[in-house]
Amino acid sequence: MTKNLLQRRKSAHKSALFTGLALTGMGALHLVKPEPFERLIPEQLPGTARDWAIGSGYAELATAGLLLVPATRKLGGIAATALFIGVWPGNMKMAWDWRHRPIEKQLISLGRLPLQIPMIASAVKIAKYA
Repeated sequence: MTKNLLQRRKSAHKSALFTGLALTGMGALHLVKPEPFERLIPEQLPGTARDWAIGSGYAELATAGLLLVPATRKLGGIAATALFIGVWPGNMKMAWDWRHRPIEKQLISLGRLPLQIPMIASAVKIAKYA
């Protein structure tokens, strides 16, 4: 194995641990206090916003579990990629809904959009090098 590949695997391992722990926290938060997340659910989706908020919490916890266990880390990277792409419309909805709020709130909502890109890239890296 080349030194470069070993470095990429080590980096993917660290990313998987960080992402797994972050998703554990966010998943638990979705289950304990789903109300703030309900506002991010696009109205076009079938079912209730509560169901989607709770469901996404379970999806985050399941993905976290996959990322934190070395034997399932590659699948966890794939799941995290899908999850991060899947929540992007919620961030877009937030930016749209907050377009008439004070500029500080607008900057927060707009700032979430480009932050999704490195999260997706990290998940892809985990899937590739786990």
